[in-house]
Amino acid sequence: MKGLTIKDINIGDKDYFQKTVSETDVYLYAGVTGDLNPAHINQLEAEKSMFNGRIAHGMLIAGFISAVLGMKLPGPGTIYLGQELKFTAPVKFGDTVKAEVEVIEKKEEKNIIKLSTICTNQDGVIVLKGVATVMPPK
Repeated sequence: MKGLTIKDINIGDKDYFQKTVSETDVYLYAGVTGDLNPAHINQLEAEKSMFNGRIAHGMLIAGFISAVLGMKLPGPGTIYLGQELKFTAPVKFGDTVKAEVEVIEKKEEKNIIKLSTICTNQDGVIVLKGVATVMPPK
């Protein structure tokens, strides 16, 4: 399985990954990373926060962008070089998040592309945005 090469990619190409965030997703992420922040795993403490309850880890949501890049656009064989991120709204348990990428720049001589990255919830609220830099497979 091999993703698209830089010759197959055009400015404006888009793809996405969508997932409903479950309590299990958050607990698995917390266990793997060691990020046991009460905002994510302790309902009583999280209810005292500005979010009035538990929220998903921002980096868990950013991982949905990685799913698009690594599996769809450009796809398998892609090397993730960098990511600028801004977290703009919380993701609650049960929210459905759509991670979308769009090619905004190509540097064929260096085999590098830049993609706009945006995640929205089921209400269309932007929860994360940024720019990814990747090397598509050769």
